[in-house]
Amino acid sequence: MHIGIPREIKNHEYRVALTPAGARALVAAGHAVSVETGAGVGSGFADAAYRAAGASIAASSKDVWQAGLVLKVKEPQAVEVPHLRDGQILFCYLHLAPAPALARSLMASGVSAIAYETVSDAGGGLPLLAPMSEIAGRLAPQMGALGLHSSNGGSGVLVSGMPGVPPAHIAIIGAGIVGMSAARVAIGLGARVTLLDRVAAPLSRAEQNFGARVETRYSTPDAIADTLPCADIVIGAAQIPGRHAPRLISLAQLRTMRRGSVLVDVAIDQGGVAETSRPTTHSDPFFIAEGVVHYCVANMPGALARTATEALTHATLPYVLALAAQGLAALDADSGLKAGLQIHAGAITHAGLAEDLAGA
Repeated sequence: MHIGIPREIKNHEYRVALTPAGARALVAAGHAVSVETGAGVGSGFADAAYRAAGASIAASSKDVWQAGLVLKVKEPQAVEVPHLRDGQILFCYLHLAPAPALARSLMASGVSAIAYETVSDAGGGLPLLAPMSEIAGRLAPQMGALGLHSSNGGSGVLVSGMPGVPPAHIAIIGAGIVGMSAARVAIGLGARVTLLDRVAAPLSRAEQNFGARVETRYSTPDAIADTLPCADIVIGAAQIPGRHAPRLISLAQLRTMRRGSVLVDVAIDQGGVAETSRPTTHSDPFFIAEGVVHYCVANMPGALARTATEALTHATLPYVLALAAQGLAALDADSGLKAGLQIHAGAITHAGLAEDLAGA
């Protein structure tokens, strides 16, 4: 099969869908790989490295979009959508729940769109979302700390505190991969940490891993309402695979937060957990609403492109090899990969996504 790797054009998106090592594995399996010139530069991979791996370098994006299987990191941007065609397979992060217009465009194109974020494994995990979730989780306390800077509109609180001055209080809503990764870094920074989740098991794991350094609470509307007014940083880490993130913080609740506190909404790529959240970019990451600094960058791991690209390729390559060898028949052989299929033959094939977009 012919596999195309376009250069990512989303704001400050430096990742690329495949490393040269991944390209070498595909070529060794008998496939043709086309990489748009400069696609890997932001991750530290020069065109020459892809050539050495056996890939061809395409002078324009049009050439790579001719491929039967197109690998990307982020969802197609508006100028890329016209390249999509009937019978083509698109494999990338889609996050369509908050993007009904893009979903309609994909349906109209006839493309078969498989979303990294809903591919599952035998245990019900999300193996292609997990590495980026871990990176985003580790970044979240750092971005929250930056938001606390007075120059960004924050309260001027130092996360670690000082002798005689207490540390910042970081509240994390959601104890999945994002939340646990965020808790680990927040504790390392010296913050007081509260972790909320609806399920007991991850809270137990957090206490086993972090001991008294983390306070755990069941995530109920009352618990969230109690926590928001005393938090310096709130990290939104709750998600429902393939669906709009749960809306957990209303405008009224946000207004109870201290002026200059920070909301880091990691779930923004699925619509966000707060009523006031809206996507921002790495070039303009913060905005202030109701006195609260919001950080809502939808492609957080793109800031750490080398690490993120290597982690992403390690996770996706087995699935890419299967798709390249078998086409859509690979979905019949792997129910977890089939769970990633969101658009096919002009229709939405993911039940939860269809429900979210009904009438949108």
